Amino acid sequence: MGTVLDSHFLAFTAIVTVCYQFVFFVITALLKFDNVTDFAGSTNFIILAALTLIVKGAWDFRQVVLTLFVVIWGLRVGLFLMMRILKWGVDHRFDEMRNNLGKLTVLWFFQAVWVWTVSFPVTIVNATDRNPSLKTEDVIGWLLWAVCFTVEAMADQQKLSFENNPGNSKKWCNIGVWKLSRHPNYFGEIFLWWGIFVASVPVLEGAEWLVILGPIFLTLLLLFVSGIPFLEESSDKRFGSLTEYVHYKKTTSPLIPLPPIVYTKLPVWFKAAFLFEFPGYSRYLPQQER
Repeated sequence: MGTVLDSHFLAFTAIVTVCYQFVFFVITALLKFDNVTDFAGSTNFIILAALTLIVKGAWDFRQVVLTLFVVIWGLRVGLFLMMRILKWGVDHRFDEMRNNLGKLTVLWFFQAVWVWTVSFPVTIVNATDRNPSLKTEDVIGWLLWAVCFTVEAMADQQKLSFENNPGNSKKWCNIGVWKLSRHPNYFGEIFLWWGIFVASVPVLEGAEWLVILGPIFLTLLLLFVSGIPFLEESSDKRFGSLTEYVHYKKTTSPLIPLPPIVYTKLPVWFKAAFLFEFPGYSRYLPQQER
């Protein structure tokens, strides 16, 4: 059995993450080449999952399944983001950070925290010697991961195809799963990691339940910081003067996929409490359109 710095691999994965992210941070800071940011994030997940499994020296079926889930997700996301950045040439999301060392440092710090914390469930599962028989939570978690992974992959591919059509250069994506959610890719991203957490539940004991901080952190990050707020602002400023866009926004769920005919009939309080339709998501619409 391999030896690590701590019994739960938390110090081990923290050191690996910091070192890995620091290498790419230096490349970005010195060369002003931020196209490696997403690559560094997705591949870091793969490295942590694979290393914790390998260093353990012995593993069970549950550990192999969850590790494979992370590797499959990381490879798909990494390849997709690489294709997208090659198409863009320059990642305009980082225009305000590229020449600001302070902002760049904060970005890479949060990326390291994101990778380390969201990996908690897989890290703890791979570190444990407990191997209970297959539980209902395993099956639920695996199914949740599979469904949400599929939704995220579909959403990314549909949007990529939409954006590759020159005729759509001045339109927002409202095809396929984007008819049911304004951010179906984030729906898939958030809940596939909740699926991994649910599948880790059978081995958790005592303080190990704190691994729930991983999916919670990811959820808060995408709902309130770098995910939906950023894209809602961008879309509202670009298309907010268009009646069709305002109608799409009013009739389409922000995250949870729902048919528009269902979503429009729900009360405002229900949308805010259970479907994450927060007032801040519309603050950049023209006043008369809100």
